[in-house]
Amino acid sequence: MEFKQFDIPDVVEVLPRVFGDARGAFFESFSARRMQEAGIEGDWVQDNQSRSDRGVVRGLHFQQPPYAQAKLVRVAAGRALDVIVDIRRNSPTYGQHLAVELDAERYNMLYVPVGFAHGFTALEDNTLFLYKCTNYYAPQSEGGLLWNDPALAIDWGVHNPTISAKDQVLPTLAEFDSPF
Repeated sequence: MEFKQFDIPDVVEVLPRVFGDARGAFFESFSARRMQEAGIEGDWVQDNQSRSDRGVVRGLHFQQPPYAQAKLVRVAAGRALDVIVDIRRNSPTYGQHLAVELDAERYNMLYVPVGFAHGFTALEDNTLFLYKCTNYYAPQSEGGLLWNDPALAIDWGVHNPTISAKDQVLPTLAEFDSPF
């Protein structure tokens, strides 16, 4: 596995070593030892999966403490633009975002630490998005940021996105009081 660091501290892209031949491909999608060596640690307790068609935007979501989650995310089919926003109050990159294309053909993954709002847009129909989480889902701790907050200036790369009613009324960064 290769690990790519970014200007936003603690965020890591994981690029697994893929073995391909005429039969298809094989890769190691998770190794606690290798993840720890790259600074990715967590007690991984829950896996989630969603399916989205092209143009669906999900996010920007997080869980508040004490149910905060780190996530290891990847695409099993299709492609997605994965977006995270640093919402750690004392971080020098507070309010900054990062976008990484996750592609089933590249098998790449993104580690999203606690203290980040997370979302994605499907770039293809039938995109399967997988989340490995360090805490169980707790509906009472849900939080989020408005996906199209002008202050964040996120280029989702889609016109007329499909967005849930819940995601359309989340606060902007200026209205937000971070619990992190």
